[in-house]
Amino acid sequence: MFNEYMQKIIITKDSAGERLDKFLSSGILFDGKITRSEISRQIKAERILVNKEKVKSGYVLKNNDEITFDFIFTEEKVILPKAKKELPIIYSDGNIIVIDKSVGMQVHPDDTRKEETLVNYLVSQFPEIENVCDDTKEGKLRPGIVHRLDKDTSGVIVIARNMETFLELKRQFQDKEIEKKYQAIVYGVPVPAEGVIKKALARSADYRRQVVAGHKTRTRIRDAETGFRTIGTLGDGYALLELSPKTGRMHQIRVHLTSIGHPIVGDKKYFLRGIDRLDSARRQLLHAQSIKFVLFGNGYEFNSPLPQDFLDFGHFLDETEEKR
Repeated sequence: MFNEYMQKIIITKDSAGERLDKFLSSGILFDGKITRSEISRQIKAERILVNKEKVKSGYVLKNNDEITFDFIFTEEKVILPKAKKELPIIYSDGNIIVIDKSVGMQVHPDDTRKEETLVNYLVSQFPEIENVCDDTKEGKLRPGIVHRLDKDTSGVIVIARNMETFLELKRQFQDKEIEKKYQAIVYGVPVPAEGVIKKALARSADYRRQVVAGHKTRTRIRDAETGFRTIGTLGDGYALLELSPKTGRMHQIRVHLTSIGHPIVGDKKYFLRGIDRLDSARRQLLHAQSIKFVLFGNGYEFNSPLPQDFLDFGHFLDETEEKR
């Protein structure tokens, strides 16, 4: 759907002192349909002028300034709400929704998958979250999302229902104030039984994987830290670990465990040659067990029980032995 704007407005005392881009994206003029970043692009392209002159997005408006604009924009629905699906909601209030995410559910849409993600179902059930996001194209695909889980990682995920909560939780994740614990079944038994993996990560050349950063890494290097503790051994040569990531890099736990010689059972992206892989595991056996944080003076802790494939791991081992 195309909309064409060719208008002129005069600034009054009430709007004087406000930034040009903020004023135009506030919703007064375009009903909030055009983002601040889109407004900035139009200003840079000289399709928005002040007193018939080119200005910057941060121009501070003055009384009687004349704004003229002439541009076309495409209005499209970024998130397609999906008919209600029974989501496993652990908890909800006016600020947060806590979901026990199932295996195989992608968290948000991307270039290859537009529908049937957790966000599509959430927007249908909680439409107020649609605008709870960063003002970027990528942010608009992730409304309410303050942290993510891989598609085949199960467990607890928290969603913000308003911008105040969104910004506060994002800050807490950035400042490492939120405590997360995962469980994973790995090949081998770590020695020592517990420790901390501190290895910076970088994207691979195709950006689809993370790698432990080396001297020749060309992409951005980011610090990453994961604590681990062995809970117990399983069968001959497997261990159940509790993991405490201090940072939240893409695939961090999976890459870190592989880097110390103990890849997660079922992980088809990060594994080591020479390991007799257990084909019975249909996904990486990684589970977001709990999350703990304080929000606006209230303490919260949410837990998810281990899924059935973790509990069935002994049967996987028995099946493998029978095939040998």
